[in-house]
Amino acid sequence: MFDLDAVRDAVARHGRVARVVIAAHHGSSPREVGAAMLVWAGGQSGTIGGGALEWEAAGLARGQLAGTGPALRRVALGPALGQCCGGAVSVLTEVFDAVTLPAVQDGVFARPVAGADMPLAVKRLLDRARGQGALPAPVLVQGWFVEPVAQAGREVWIWGAGHVGRALVAVLAPLPGVQIRWVDVADDRFPAAIPDGVTALPVADAASLVAHAPKGAEHLVLTYSHALDLDLCHRLLTHGFARCGLIGSATKWARFRSRLAALGHSPAAIARIDCPIGDPSLGKNPQAIAIGVASAFLCQARPTVSQQENAG
Repeated sequence: MFDLDAVRDAVARHGRVARVVIAAHHGSSPREVGAAMLVWAGGQSGTIGGGALEWEAAGLARGQLAGTGPALRRVALGPALGQCCGGAVSVLTEVFDAVTLPAVQDGVFARPVAGADMPLAVKRLLDRARGQGALPAPVLVQGWFVEPVAQAGREVWIWGAGHVGRALVAVLAPLPGVQIRWVDVADDRFPAAIPDGVTALPVADAASLVAHAPKGAEHLVLTYSHALDLDLCHRLLTHGFARCGLIGSATKWARFRSRLAALGHSPAAIARIDCPIGDPSLGKNPQAIAIGVASAFLCQARPTVSQQENAG
């Protein structure tokens, strides 16, 4: 996805910024189409797969910072790069500054990179995005590159800044289109450095913040206190949410279901809370829990056109 907010932030910090993206690949590729990195004079962020491909692409991107217009090139992933891969990738490099930041419509950024007039295939993708809200997967088609724009509307509330909470923030915060509200009862429970895109909310009466959460937000409940966890689940069921996950064992969840039922919540409502979170087969290490949660989170993302067609 095209992360417009990340590009804007990089431009504000560094001036002219080159964005390097995998536009297409044939055979083996270190990353998928749409994987991107940002490059500026003194640094870079993101990755297109590392290794010789990324090193060379970053150097070329810095050389292009003074130029204009997109550069699309095909790179064979073989002996020329000292690699044994058998594929090839098309790498697109575009330079942005405060003047050339793109304007996007209907959640899609479509632009010519090696062509002129917009082809019919691109018009159809844009029509589907406009009329059906079906965002296209990143695709290079007839000299045009089309990408969905990362939406900042996916809001995640993480309740608890302990080991698992910190691991979750570290994994989820870099994902495009995600805004995190991170809640705990005191400022000293948070780390000194808070990642970009994360708002730390130290509030003594943490559960009172449920009333301020959008009803379309997603929640992960993992505080230091079972009593606070229960109060949060109760308030969230009353308030409304898009998704809610609770850390805990089968025994904890059985007790919570009973207590939530006693508080007046129906079995169907209670069942909307996922417990345990993550993938139990990965173990109980905080990072392993975070990886399992992130995997489920990505699978729950808004489907692209190609995903919808595959589902049909």
